[in-house]
Amino acid sequence: MAIICTTTASPAEKEQEPKQSLENDQTPPIVFNPSLLNLQSRIPNQFIWPDEEKPSIDIPELNVPFIDLSGQDSTLEASRLITEACTKHGFFLVVNHGVSESLISDAHRLMESFFDMPPAGKQRAQRKFGESSGYASSFTGRFSTKLPWKETLSFRFSNENNGSRTVQDYFSCTLGQEFDQFGNVYQDYCEAMSSLSLRIMELLGLSLGVNLDYFRRFFEENDSIMRLNHYPPCQTPDLTLGTGPHCDPSSLTILHQDHVNGLQVFVDNQWQSIPPNPKAFVVNIGDTFMALSNGIFKSCLHRAVVNRESARKSMAFFLCPRRDKVVKPPSEILEKTPRRYPDFTWPMFLEFTQKHYRADENTLDSFSNWVITNKYII
Repeated sequence: MAIICTTTASPAEKEQEPKQSLENDQTPPIVFNPSLLNLQSRIPNQFIWPDEEKPSIDIPELNVPFIDLSGQDSTLEASRLITEACTKHGFFLVVNHGVSESLISDAHRLMESFFDMPPAGKQRAQRKFGESSGYASSFTGRFSTKLPWKETLSFRFSNENNGSRTVQDYFSCTLGQEFDQFGNVYQDYCEAMSSLSLRIMELLGLSLGVNLDYFRRFFEENDSIMRLNHYPPCQTPDLTLGTGPHCDPSSLTILHQDHVNGLQVFVDNQWQSIPPNPKAFVVNIGDTFMALSNGIFKSCLHRAVVNRESARKSMAFFLCPRRDKVVKPPSEILEKTPRRYPDFTWPMFLEFTQKHYRADENTLDSFSNWVITNKYII
């Protein structure tokens, strides 16, 4: 189910849209079938990235703090480590998080089962233009250049009403009753991610010097997005990317990687890797929370690379606020720093990234200019 947006620009306002618009021409999109594409001597030009964006070889490992949620680390020490990381690059790892290992294992197993299906089976959940839910094969329906070497399945999770079964309903309605197990496992997984997000929000609030419950309450009834990522092997991984450089538009991302390396973050003017750790979740700040912190905590540029030998899979939970929540920093932060971003709602930002702009390192600034230019009033 897509999040419904109420901010549709008029023809005059369309002229004020950012220059980096999404491509939506009438050219038939290329079909992303890695089994067939890997039989070719060269991958199609649509998947070849510019030289300055091609993957780097032999990059250093990023030094990211481990945040122990079991209570062994003091809350103040965890807050200090988070502040240090989030004012620089916005990435940290959480361990002893309390999420069941068997639940994580089941979620990975079913993800592999879905992506092993033939294309026709996966396309039953085909994602439509402008929507955030569904199956996408390299976003071939959205873009015609710099295509990512991946396929994804995204679906909405709502914590707005206790007992809401959004994820279960998505699988049964979209793929049929034979996918009930998928719905049950991913419903449980999303609920675990939502609960984990709220615990992390308490630490973020403490780190920013606001009431411990402020951000927890703000996201309690979150309307979030879950995404399963599959990066198949590629015969020329030095020419393409699994996911291009971007900052996440959402508030917080909680990522679990399989055993294959691929996540890279741009810090200190160089790409650095975050290797997989089955016991840890990778957490990073998104653009929406960067706006909530008035730019104090950073949403950092990152990407995914591919390789010749092994498929890589990951699961990303994108925490987003309830649709009607107004994104603006708390007064405790605004008393110390001048206002950097206009008020907005998450559906406005989501619509911007789905219909008007391809996410990159400038997404939040471009969106802010778009809101101000089009004189949206919340």
